[in-house]
Amino acid sequence: MTFTPNSPEFVPHPWMRNPHIMTIAPALLPRRWDSAFQQAGESRLFQVEPGTSVLAHCHWQPERKKQPTVMVLHGLEGSAESAHVMAIAQKSFASGMNAIRLNLRNCGGTMALTRTLYNAGLSKDLIKVVRELRAEGFAEIFAAGFSLGGNIVLKSAGELGAEGSELLAGAAAISPAIDLDLAVQAIERPPNRIYELWFLRTLKEKIKQKSRLFPGAFDLSLLPSVSTLRKFDDVYTAPDGGYGNAQNYYFQASALRVIDRIQIPTLIIASQDDPLVPFAMFDQPALRNPHLQLLTAKYGGHAGFVQRYKGETPVSDRFWAENQVVAFCQDIVGIRHKQQ
Repeated sequence: MTFTPNSPEFVPHPWMRNPHIMTIAPALLPRRWDSAFQQAGESRLFQVEPGTSVLAHCHWQPERKKQPTVMVLHGLEGSAESAHVMAIAQKSFASGMNAIRLNLRNCGGTMALTRTLYNAGLSKDLIKVVRELRAEGFAEIFAAGFSLGGNIVLKSAGELGAEGSELLAGAAAISPAIDLDLAVQAIERPPNRIYELWFLRTLKEKIKQKSRLFPGAFDLSLLPSVSTLRKFDDVYTAPDGGYGNAQNYYFQASALRVIDRIQIPTLIIASQDDPLVPFAMFDQPALRNPHLQLLTAKYGGHAGFVQRYKGETPVSDRFWAENQVVAFCQDIVGIRHKQQ
């Protein structure tokens, strides 16, 4: 399948050619949330393993099981309330599809729902949710994710292999960190220290909160020694996820390891100036998979892609990558229905 973007190319907003501005500004720009979209929302828990549930916010069309569904995953230390997650969900809903905003473990105020931490390799959680929805009669389900969430989406599709076409209609990822070691190397660069400190602050606070909820679950005495994201993963994330150490975690949890096995229509959007996800990770033989389509831009930052001009459809705006994901899902729905 060849996807045609709903605008010929990404033309960055003239004030946002700097990759850091393009990365940070979109989270600060005001957004409008449609009342119909908000009123259609309901919360639902999915049990992904014994003692662990994840929280989803579901926005249903009147005849929900007859309509396609777009499930959106956030990035590191984000949540279902993150602006870009809300935006793709709202645009999907406005185009006639159901939308599900899925929190990863512990995110979106769900610390008490599991003793564990979340990590970039938790494809099993997404697959469990998709299986449950398919069993309930939802026929066309798309998975879309940003950054860490994008890695989870692509890893899920790769692990499913041929079975993927039975569960998912398609997958999309914006600035996905498909090689976690390269991504961490990028965040370790001095110009990116501000991002690392931001993530560390919230991640370390989560460990403190988890320890209050589940006494003895984590060793708080190790927190003072954690001054880098790699160290945090080595001390907390990797052992908790069963990976042992950070290096093994980065290898096992990276979608790049299984991306060549994807057998469903998949869209990947990446920018050459992304400060957190080096563009070099997309120049790999595994991405020559014919089921993958890579949309790239010279500018765009990390999951920013604020364009100079507004989109050309009623559900489009200046957020180019979000618009492409919704258009991609709509294109696949149209193709599938013609084939039936």
